[in-house]
Amino acid sequence: MSVLIDKFDVFAGGFLVTLQICVLAAIGALVLGAVVAVLRISPVPPLRAVGTAYVTIFRNVPLTVVMFFAAFGLPALGSNADFLRIPGLDSIFKRLGTDLPYFRFALIALVLYTAAFVCEALRSGVNAVPPGQAEAARSLGLTFGQNLRHVVLPQSWQAATVPLGSVIIAMIKNSALVGFFGVVGDLSQSADQLTSAEGYAFIPVAIGISIGYLIMTVPLGALLDRLEKRRAVSR
Repeated sequence: MSVLIDKFDVFAGGFLVTLQICVLAAIGALVLGAVVAVLRISPVPPLRAVGTAYVTIFRNVPLTVVMFFAAFGLPALGSNADFLRIPGLDSIFKRLGTDLPYFRFALIALVLYTAAFVCEALRSGVNAVPPGQAEAARSLGLTFGQNLRHVVLPQSWQAATVPLGSVIIAMIKNSALVGFFGVVGDLSQSADQLTSAEGYAFIPVAIGISIGYLIMTVPLGALLDRLEKRRAVSR
């Protein structure tokens, strides 16, 4: 167990990298998930179809596959982007193939995957808003966008706080995969370095890595429990 003290700097560095990934991925997933949720409840059928297709694909594809495609498929696609022949898009994909480090590819994968679950959590919050409020807003002459911005979404965010927190906790645990796809310095990659390259026993290293994830997930879980109890009392 002395590895926990002797290599504390390695664990601390891995924790900070993982925390950075999780914070950035959570922000991106919340923004993208909100956009997809708006598509899912849009009155325009093609937009609803796009939102439904997105959620269906990313909820039913393993994160490992999404991570693999982001880490290896996007660079390959970027190196052969000439076939697109669309101004702007070809340069974007070429940049993906040459300039972005695996840290950003891992962020892309986590955001794309988690946004589908954020969308469904938000949609459950939208369903919790009394229909009469949206109807009253429409009777006042508010457009669909104004209705969402001023009436529906503020209440749906509040109703979906606990489900969204559960999604973020799941995303933090899912971030353990990023170290196996080339992200240098995160908790998973640090564990591999300590056990494979430096020969430390696996169990003490695993305990240290588990402590790092617990530091991120346990306080968030406790906060969600407190919020859920406060909502139950207010009802």
